[in-house]
Amino acid sequence: MTAPAKPPLLLPLSRRPQASQAVLVHPGGGGLSPYTPLAVRLARRGGVSGIRASGLFEGERPDEDVDAMARRYLRLLDTLPRRPELLVGWSMGGVLAWELGARLAETGPAPAVVMIDSFTRRDEFGTATQRDDVVERIMRSVHAKVAPRDQPSAETTAHAHVTASGRHRVTSTHPGPALLMACDGPNRCTQIENWTRLSGRLRVRELHCGHFDVFGRKALPAVLGHLDEFLARNDADLARTA
Repeated sequence: MTAPAKPPLLLPLSRRPQASQAVLVHPGGGGLSPYTPLAVRLARRGGVSGIRASGLFEGERPDEDVDAMARRYLRLLDTLPRRPELLVGWSMGGVLAWELGARLAETGPAPAVVMIDSFTRRDEFGTATQRDDVVERIMRSVHAKVAPRDQPSAETTAHAHVTASGRHRVTSTHPGPALLMACDGPNRCTQIENWTRLSGRLRVRELHCGHFDVFGRKALPAVLGHLDEFLARNDADLARTA
């Protein structure tokens, strides 16, 4: 029996080739399932694509380096019908969105970047959080409905991404508009200060929830509200400079 075809890394979620393009970048663990509410909201504005990670299907190897992922994903963005105007990511996905935005800004207009509780370095997240605990939480939040046959690949990918995020330090600056949604936690002030050093256009909004609760029933309305506000203000800024 022929094995089913694997989905591409760049997945179309809302096909509107003539409209503005938004890209959702996977968090640690590599799946896109937590982003469904964001994709629905962004589809009102234009085209939406999602980037999943390599490693989730048989025959794929997960990346253990954030820069390697950014280089791979930058090539994927060249296949979109238009240059993306918005990059969005949660946790490691926000770091990847930032790195992609910084690279895109080197060759053209800087896209807007939205980071949902992302960190410039792993130790901001909390040194007391054990690796196995993080992987378990990733599996529950990102791969809650993974098929049993895909469980080993999903867990291997989660481990690889914890390694990648632990090694990475964000040093690139991004000249475009950016939004950081920062969750409750003892390191929130440091988290905000470190991102602010890398951006002259960073807006910050607080989320009164834990890192793994951002897409839960209680926190999601605030996430969507902050996203809507940021995009509306960005649209107004663009209209004033047009």
